[in-house]
Amino acid sequence: MSIVVIGVVVTLLIFLVVVVHRRRMRYRVDFIRTYTFPPGLYDKLQKRRPELSPKDCQLVGRALRQFFLAYLKGGCRFVSMPSQVVDDLWHELILYTRHYDAFCKRAFGRFLHHTPAIVLGKNRQNNTGLRRVWWQTCREENIDPRKPSRLPLLFDIDKRLNIADGFVYVPDCRAVRNDSQGATPYCGGDFSSGDFGGSPDGFGDWSDGDSGGGCDGGCGGD
Repeated sequence: MSIVVIGVVVTLLIFLVVVVHRRRMRYRVDFIRTYTFPPGLYDKLQKRRPELSPKDCQLVGRALRQFFLAYLKGGCRFVSMPSQVVDDLWHELILYTRHYDAFCKRAFGRFLHHTPAIVLGKNRQNNTGLRRVWWQTCREENIDPRKPSRLPLLFDIDKRLNIADGFVYVPDCRAVRNDSQGATPYCGGDFSSGDFGGSPDGFGDWSDGDSGGGCDGGCGGD
């Protein structure tokens, strides 16, 4: 077999692998976006958070989907949850053990373990997980992650719903930090570093339905 023929065969094989990978990724993204949460899940959230209306609960569900998409598009590597109320819903979903196990298998090809909601701190691993979620959710909403003019839903929802023990973020902290009154909120600008995932632009092995990537081949991350 000539070198030219071998080159053609290898190219075709690579092309087929990429096509299959892209199709799988599109399927997983669509599955997460359209997944129907188990019956009664929002009722359980309202027992934890009686101040939430049914509409509020649906918004929390949308934010949880955004978190799952960030995990998927980040290559199923380590992520951290930035919202307390979304963490509550995630925890309730995990208690539907069969539903959650089946969801993870179809969405990621592996089980996504729960990690408690956190904010920026000295723990480098935790900060890496938060920055990864920040960059992915910003890209999901067409926000510049380095110079955000607003917050992605997942980082805004605790404040939007007035969650008493929630985490408050603002896009730019310069004005707030000049105000000595009250506690300083966490800032979108503090996530601007792209130093994670082995990529200087902050996206690492990021991919969407139009490129390779996803949770195949032993991706780590949770």
